[in-house]
Amino acid sequence: MDILIVEDSEALRRLIGDLICAPPNRCHECPDGSQAQGAYARHRPEWVLIDSEMKTADGLAVAGQIYAAFPEAKILIITGYDDADLRQAAREAGACGYVLKENLLDVRRWLQSSLGQSSQQPAQ
Repeated sequence: MDILIVEDSEALRRLIGDLICAPPNRCHECPDGSQAQGAYARHRPEWVLIDSEMKTADGLAVAGQIYAAFPEAKILIITGYDDADLRQAAREAGACGYVLKENLLDVRRWLQSSLGQSSQQPAQ
């Protein structure tokens, strides 16, 4: 499975990569939300993991841009905020799911559970 990680924190990108990027998974990293749509177009990953809040870009806006340009994109928002309005905004941006940074193991479980599913799941 190809995965694009869009996160401005190098340490967090590395942590997420350590959790999910063992073979057969391949991870591509994007340190800046403004580069994410181009990275998606180049790599065409099966999943995009996007931080909701980055220094240079609004992660939900980036998710919406990717989803608008590539409706087949499966996007998982990773955030430090457990907020109902943010979850709704993630759904509206086209995200399939929503994982709190304090529960990063849920990212691996989410991706593993999606392997046999062809349709998007609503953001939780």
